[in-house]
Amino acid sequence: MVAEQGGPEDQKPQSDEARSAFVPPAGVEQPPGPSEDDHPTSEFAVPAGLQTEHPSSPGSASAPGGGNGSEHLASAFTTPSGVQGHPAPAFTPAQGVPMVRLTKEAPWQDRMRTMLRMPVFERPAPESVQKTDDSGPAVPRVLDLTLRIGELLLAGGEGAEDVEAAMFAVSRSYGLDRCEPTVTFTLLSISHQPSLVEDPVTASRTVRRRGTDYTRLAAVFQLVDDITTAEHVEVSLEEAYRRLAEIRRNRHPYPGWVLTAAAGLLAGSASVLVGGGVLVFLAAAAGAMLGDRLAWLFAGRGLPEFYQFMAAAMPPAAMGIALTLTHSTDIRPSAVVTGGLFALLPGRALVAGVQDGLTGYYITAGARLLEVMYFFIGIVAGVLLMLYLGVQLGAQLNPEARFVPHDRPVVQILASMALTLAFAILLQQERSTVLAVTLNGGVAWVVYGAMARAGDISPVAATAVAAGLVGLFGQLFSRYRYTSSLPYITAAIGPLLPGSATYFGLLAFAQNEVDTGLALLSTAVATALAIAIGVNLGSEISRLFMRVPGGVEGGPSRRAAKRTRGF
Repeated sequence: MVAEQGGPEDQKPQSDEARSAFVPPAGVEQPPGPSEDDHPTSEFAVPAGLQTEHPSSPGSASAPGGGNGSEHLASAFTTPSGVQGHPAPAFTPAQGVPMVRLTKEAPWQDRMRTMLRMPVFERPAPESVQKTDDSGPAVPRVLDLTLRIGELLLAGGEGAEDVEAAMFAVSRSYGLDRCEPTVTFTLLSISHQPSLVEDPVTASRTVRRRGTDYTRLAAVFQLVDDITTAEHVEVSLEEAYRRLAEIRRNRHPYPGWVLTAAAGLLAGSASVLVGGGVLVFLAAAAGAMLGDRLAWLFAGRGLPEFYQFMAAAMPPAAMGIALTLTHSTDIRPSAVVTGGLFALLPGRALVAGVQDGLTGYYITAGARLLEVMYFFIGIVAGVLLMLYLGVQLGAQLNPEARFVPHDRPVVQILASMALTLAFAILLQQERSTVLAVTLNGGVAWVVYGAMARAGDISPVAATAVAAGLVGLFGQLFSRYRYTSSLPYITAAIGPLLPGSATYFGLLAFAQNEVDTGLALLSTAVATALAIAIGVNLGSEISRLFMRVPGGVEGGPSRRAAKRTRGF
C-alpha cells in the first residue's frame, strides 16, 4: 500500500501488520483512507474495502432486485447468485447473534428442565441472580451447596430430572457456567469447567439414608426458588448454608403417635373401599397400628427395611385370619387384610421409579424399581407366612370374596378422602397442602368409580385415567404454589393402589393355585404401572399446554430439545 507524501506521520514506515491479505492487488482502485476524525479500530475490525453489507440487504449487489448494476467487491462468503434464503453473515454482526432467553414467568423447574434438554452449545449464558464478590464465585463452596441441596431432594423422593434441574439452577444462579450435574440412585456429582483450557472441578456426594418428609422437601424447593428466581431477595452463600442447616434441623410436623393413628385410619378407610363395615374398619385399623409399631421397633434395632415391611405386613394378615376363625358372616376378613396392605404398598417409590424411566434416567429407574421389588417381596413374605399359618389352623379363606359387590358411592368417596388424608400425614406434608391433596384423591376415586363401576371399563384403564388427572391437578397445584408436585400427587394415588388384587393373588399362592395367583399379581403389577404412567402423562400434559419456557429473542418460540429419538 502506497502512502501519500504528506506530513511526518504519513512518511513513517508501516509495520508488517498493516500489510493484510485484504490489500487490493495492483490495478484495483484504492478506497479512500480513514479521515482524521476516525478513531483507531481493533485488529478484528473488517478491513477497508471489504463489503460488509448483508447479501440480502437493500442496495447490495447480490440482493434480489437490488443494486444499481455497479460491481462491488464481495466476500468469499457471499451467497452465489441464484441461491435463495437469508444465510447468516460471515462474521458476528455488531448487534450480536440471537440469544436464547427463558421467560421469567415460567417456574424455575421448567426453565432449568428446558436447558437440561438443550445441547450444551445452545444453552444461554448464565444470568447471575445472586451477587458475588469481585473475585468471582467461590467454586468449591457453590458446588458443595449444590450437592447438599440435591442430596435432600433425592433423599426425599424427588425424581432424578427434577433434582438435576434444581442443582443446575443453583449453580447458574451463582454465576457458574458449563456445569453438568449427574444424579443416580445413591450418588450425585457435578462438574464445572471454568474455560475450555482449564481443568474441570468435580465434586460428588453419596445419599446413604432416605426419609419421607415432604415438609422438608417443600422448604428445600422454597430455598431453590429464592436463590434462582427471587432477584429482589439476596441469598448469599452463607445465608443459603444457614437456611439449609435449619431445614435439616427442623423437627417433623407430626409426632409419632399421630403417624401411628394415621396408619390405622389409612388401613380402615381402605377396608371400607373394598366393602368393609364398621367392625372391619376397626379391625383393619388395629392391625395396621400394631404393624406400624412393630416396624418402628425393628427400625430402632437397625434392621433393614425389608424386614420392617415383612413385620408390618404380619399383624393385618393375622387379624384377618383371626376373624375368619370366628366364622362370623357379617365380617369380611379379606377386607381387613386388604386394608392393611394399602398402608404398606410402596406407591411413592413406584411412581418415582417409573417417572425416572420415562424421562430417560434408566439407571436410577432400575434401582428404584429394584427397591420396590424388595419391599414387595417383604410384604409378600409376611402375608404368606400368616396365610400358611391360617391354612394349617383350618381357617376357611375364600378367594371368591373378591367378587362380592360393594358399590356404596357416597361412603366410598368419603373413605377415599380419609385414606388420602391419612396418607398425606404419613408423608409428613405441610398442613397447608393437606386439603388440596385430599380433594385430589376424592376426584381420583370419583373418576375411577364412574369408569370402572358405572361404565364397565377395564379397571386398569380407569386407574390410568384417574392417575392422569391426579398428575395434571398436582402439577397445577405445584405451579400455583411454586413447589414440588409430589405433595399433591403421592397421597392422592393412595385409593388407586392395587391392594385387593395383591392380597387375593397371595391367597391363591397360599392355597396352591399358582395360575390364579399369577394372574391376580399380574393385574396388580399392571395397575401399579398404570398409576405411575398416568401420573407422569398427566404431568407432561400440564406442561404441554403451558407457556413454553424458551424462545429466541426477536424470533419464534423455541421448544425444548427432543429426547432420545430411538434410532
